[in-house]
Amino acid sequence: MIRKSGNRFSEKIMLKKEKTLESDSTQLNQTLAISVSRRLGFLFLSIAVAALVTLGGGLVAPALAASLPRIASMNVCTDQLLIPLADPEQILGLSRYSRDRFESWAADDAHRYRILSGGAEDILVLRPDIVVASLFDKRSSRELLKQKGLRLAEFTVPRNLEEVKAQIREMGEIVQHPDRAAAEIARLDAAIAHARRVVVEKHYSVLPLSRRGWVAGSDSLVSSLLAETGLNNAAGDLGVGTGGFASLEAVVNAKPDFLLVSDAGDRAEDDGHAFLLHPALEHFYPPAKRIVIPDRLTVCGGVMFAEALDVLVAELKRVGR
Repeated sequence: MIRKSGNRFSEKIMLKKEKTLESDSTQLNQTLAISVSRRLGFLFLSIAVAALVTLGGGLVAPALAASLPRIASMNVCTDQLLIPLADPEQILGLSRYSRDRFESWAADDAHRYRILSGGAEDILVLRPDIVVASLFDKRSSRELLKQKGLRLAEFTVPRNLEEVKAQIREMGEIVQHPDRAAAEIARLDAAIAHARRVVVEKHYSVLPLSRRGWVAGSDSLVSSLLAETGLNNAAGDLGVGTGGFASLEAVVNAKPDFLLVSDAGDRAEDDGHAFLLHPALEHFYPPAKRIVIPDRLTVCGGVMFAEALDVLVAELKRVGR
């Protein structure tokens, strides 16, 4: 009897141990399952985040690009304000003269874009969000575009460097890239400061002279370029302070230190250019007394003015040797 009772007691203990082991095993399996689940969840989360980071640029960029205004330019000067500040996808078309190397500083970049006719018809077909134009563009075309509900941003010709900066800033706001405009203005300010350091104590008088004897006056961009760097526009000595034509004799008698011309060519393509190559003028003002700044850097106001200042500095060093 005792033996049987002992056996039953042992069996009960064994059964109890087995149940305990089964319970422990179940808890262990559950713990392992939870741990694995958490790790897999973290892994899948990490993969998802990485995918979003990797694809984010591709997903967000098109959305941002789609929200930016699409722009058409009617004028060679607005072309040159637009190209360096806008994304390529924003530019629907440029003016007829945008690829002219003599007029446009951005002629090479302009080859990437559609060329417009200058009228309103092709712009109406494109339906841009904004049209940038000059107040010198054909008025009837501008008015027609306005009547058709298009938004026009109209620019005048800047007369000084402050107005140039204002137009760069305005175009930056139009294309919604004010940071790029600010960077270009900073570059222009740096070029002005550099030019002033070079010109300091060199009180040269410079006469801006063009075809047929045209002299740029005090309200011109060229005159502002000279004044900002400490040089004197000799136009006032000829009695054409606001700009006008001067005779060969008047130019020679004014005796400016240097002439400022747009090219150093020695061949006259027509009578207008022949004025600059007259023997008397070449005698008193040979290449060593001529500062050369291409028209494409000074006709329009824009980011190219920083380059115009750099060219002026290089030319002053050349003629000052």
